[in-house]
Amino acid sequence: MRSRRIALSLSFALAAFLGACGDSGGPTPPEGTGGSGGALDSGVTQDANGSGGSGGTRDAAGGAKSDGPVVSIDAGSGRDSSSGLDSGPRADSGASGDGSHPGWTLIWSDEFNAAAGTGVDTTKWNLINKGDGFGNNELEFYTNRTANGYHDGDGLLVIKVIKEAYMGRQYTSARLESNGKFQRLYGRYEARLQLPHGQGIWPAFWMLGNNIGSAGWPTCGEIDIMENIGKEPSIVHGSLHGPGYSGGNPLGQAYTLPSGATYADGFHVFAVEWELNVVRFYMDDILYGTKTPADTPSGARWVYDHPFYLLLNVAVGGNWPGAPDSTTTFPQMMLVDYVRVYSR
Repeated sequence: MRSRRIALSLSFALAAFLGACGDSGGPTPPEGTGGSGGALDSGVTQDANGSGGSGGTRDAAGGAKSDGPVVSIDAGSGRDSSSGLDSGPRADSGASGDGSHPGWTLIWSDEFNAAAGTGVDTTKWNLINKGDGFGNNELEFYTNRTANGYHDGDGLLVIKVIKEAYMGRQYTSARLESNGKFQRLYGRYEARLQLPHGQGIWPAFWMLGNNIGSAGWPTCGEIDIMENIGKEPSIVHGSLHGPGYSGGNPLGQAYTLPSGATYADGFHVFAVEWELNVVRFYMDDILYGTKTPADTPSGARWVYDHPFYLLLNVAVGGNWPGAPDSTTTFPQMMLVDYVRVYSR
């Protein structure tokens, strides 16, 4: 994410002591109610009693802007125009389908089919209720109110960003975390989303290592499945953060929609396939990035060998996107059709 993060110079212990949370925009580890303090078996989900200690600080959108290549793939061919990589067929981004993927078995999901106006399913998600900048000078207060996170009654979760004075902040939003309720080693993780837009708006779908409470960030690892800043409405970023490749120097790449289309125009499916020694990034089933231990800097460790948990949020402001301005309209909404996890 280039200059939006500064070098990590404070220990995670100090960050945890301060009770902050942050990521891509800050020097300290991600927010955490998370981290069981140890790895789980790859097939095990953990109940709320095993969630462990709080993490440290980290940017609320959960990933870094990639310094890697921006990949634009012809929508008809599914071919990476920069490398010639045949990424296979493109999925229909306008249909959620039956949740099946050849070679994968669906093991966990939230389809967001609850009644209109009801809140987030707290058997699956924790709702952050806090607004301290998250180590990244962000402007929102994340609430646990249905005003900011609710079902629309038509199969969607709405994360709604409101411009309002609340708890000393001028914006409210929602942040969901599955730590202590679902965390897993390896699999395919995907969400079908329609993104918000506008200067200063920062949606993300991402993952953190469940040992953040003991290992700290970035040693726990972070997988950014999708993040976007609203002033770049056609670009999403996918990245990995670990020891020796975090902050402004992640293992990352970006995908740009062709022909001027934007991610606010309709739904798209964002996914990673995470297996032993490899993480593959997809947009609408187009493979646009692959990372392995060979991509880590000399002497750095690959830390994607223990369970991770899921996060969904929309941040406002921060070091990377900057603050909203007169062109930004409110409210802004991220629409979530589903979140699904598969195993081999």
